[in-house]
Amino acid sequence: MVKVRDLGLGFNSDEIVLFKYCSGSCHRARSNYDLTLGSLLRQQLISPGPQERVLSHPCCRPTRYEAVSFMDVQNTWQTVEKLSAAECSCIG
Repeated sequence: MVKVRDLGLGFNSDEIVLFKYCSGSCHRARSNYDLTLGSLLRQQLISPGPQERVLSHPCCRPTRYEAVSFMDVQNTWQTVEKLSAAECSCIG
């Protein structure tokens, strides 16, 4: 449960909404790509640039989203599409 104004989307509202997100490990879903990339990184045969973050495992991410509706401080209903995670899966 979070305040709408804390979502960082610029809405001025004191309402509290349910923001569902994905988390968890995806190590069991590792592909040959993930295993090879991990090995090459550990051996330092490839190295990411200074601004890059390379992940050698799939990420738990939303695969389906749901909209969230709320009333702003001017009593106007607002709906934000694809805001909250409805389903999660290992992506990558």
